[in-house]
Amino acid sequence: QVQLVESGGGLVQAGGSLRLSCAASGRTFSSFAMGWFRQAPGKEREFVTAITWSGDSTYYADSVKGRFTISRDDAKNTVYLQMNSLKPEDTAVYYCAAQLGRVVTITPDYWGQGTQVTVSS
Repeated sequence: QVQLVESGGGLVQAGGSLRLSCAASGRTFSSFAMGWFRQAPGKEREFVTAITWSGDSTYYADSVKGRFTISRDDAKNTVYLQMNSLKPEDTAVYYCAAQLGRVVTITPDYWGQGTQVTVSS
């Protein structure tokens, strides 16, 4: 079992930045690929970004490419999402996800509880 706890969400003006953190506990963090998904009101949950278990590859949705950066610190069992140049359409609940193995799929093994990000125009 893995527990994921997100933090760092909040209210920010368009053009601003936020950094989300996801702290993992319960199993060997380095065995898991990690990712971030988001769900806006009235919309389905969507993929945002992911990083492999080794950290050697990252993946981004086209909508966030060049603005968001995912990283991991295995010593702290934490994955981060640095979000820059935020837009109102980035407003959503952001969920951390973990999947045993090299990559994250659309059905991760574990989810965090989510953290709200609101971008005002």
